[in-house]
Amino acid sequence: MVSSDTRSCLTIILAAGEGKRMASDLPKVLHPVAGLPMVCHVINTARDAGSNDLAVVVGNKAELVEQVVGENGAQVSTHLQTERLGTGHAVLAARDAVAPSHDDVIVLYGDVPLVKVETLVSARAALAEGADVVVLGFRTADPTGYGRLLVEGDELMAIREHKDASEEERKVDFCNSGIMAFRAEHMLPVLDAITNENAQGEYYLTDAVEIGRARGLKVVAAEVPEEETLGVNDRVQLAEVEGIYQRRRRNQLMREGVAMSAPESVYLHHDTRIARDVTVEPNVVFGPGVQVEQGATIRAFSHLEGATVGQNAVVGPYARLRPGADIGVGSKIGNFVEVKNAEIGDGAKVNHLSYVGDATVGEKANIGAGSITCNYDGFNKHRTTIGKEAFIGTNTSLVAPVTVGDHANTAAGSVIYQDVPSDDLAIERSKQANLPGKAKQLRARYLAEKAKKKG
Repeated sequence: MVSSDTRSCLTIILAAGEGKRMASDLPKVLHPVAGLPMVCHVINTARDAGSNDLAVVVGNKAELVEQVVGENGAQVSTHLQTERLGTGHAVLAARDAVAPSHDDVIVLYGDVPLVKVETLVSARAALAEGADVVVLGFRTADPTGYGRLLVEGDELMAIREHKDASEEERKVDFCNSGIMAFRAEHMLPVLDAITNENAQGEYYLTDAVEIGRARGLKVVAAEVPEEETLGVNDRVQLAEVEGIYQRRRRNQLMREGVAMSAPESVYLHHDTRIARDVTVEPNVVFGPGVQVEQGATIRAFSHLEGATVGQNAVVGPYARLRPGADIGVGSKIGNFVEVKNAEIGDGAKVNHLSYVGDATVGEKANIGAGSITCNYDGFNKHRTTIGKEAFIGTNTSLVAPVTVGDHANTAAGSVIYQDVPSDDLAIERSKQANLPGKAKQLRARYLAEKAKKKG
């Protein structure tokens, strides 16, 4: 945050494009990175960099973009670009947002989600120190196709498109990202002077450099890492951006004290929260709304979504935590266990092949292998309550609504459909009957039937 900076800032985010190369009915800027639409990543970064106001220029499926932006909690104004006549034209679609008094205006892109807060803070600092226009540029091993930033001293002289560049200028590896920052007082006059006198008949924001210099403004270029400027035009590039985001976030968590033995195999959602001294084993997927407390272990091949994992708890391997799972301190959720909308008390164990849904499990209770809460009657969900230190025998079916009291037991293989008082043992089984020689008779009959079918 720009806590010491009293300058006000507007960020304009261009999000009107159709994104035909995505081959999707979904607007390009709404495709997610780490589960969050790209445009919302950009909005969050701008807000964290100190923007007081946010304006999103919409076009393709404008109502859907507005809806998604609103659902993600972003307080922004939206501005419709009815025609696609270039980046300069797109920025001017937000004229009503620029007109009120601001000190700084930043122009970002809804399909460039990796730009960092520190980069925008640095661009604003350059404005505060006397620049009128700041253009963010990057260096790349292959600049073919990019506009080149031609710099003399500390000033940007021109942006030269590749097709218009001389042989000498094409050797320049400092390229235009498209991201720009303006002193607000100069922005509208400069943008209004941009014309569409070019082969494409479009209004290019990059013309602001030449126009600004002609008006005596100080125009500078600031270098940023190439990966921050990556735009998404197709699903291949979307996957590339996703990979960079994941790497950044995993590295951040590891620097904060999270252990990952194979970080490249761990998938994080944008809102995943993991405390220090947590161990995350390979091939773990974090969906939305997961919080893992200090000292917990998430073992391999587990999938978590909408869940809270308490201190020193162990989850997995091959466990699934669904929304509403609340795993208590020191509890254990083992292999091939699914928990949904259930509180698992401190020190409780659900170690093998079980389903616990719509339930409350007391402290230090033990759920035996293969046991399930039968929470759905085909129309409604019902709740199961298991008391503290209760023992649920292997392959028990708990038909909700039902309560098993504190310290109570259920015998293996039971179907429990009535409440079990505290300290009681519940057994529900038919009596076993052994029929002498019956297995031998059945074998003979089955073999005869099989031979008859072959014949």
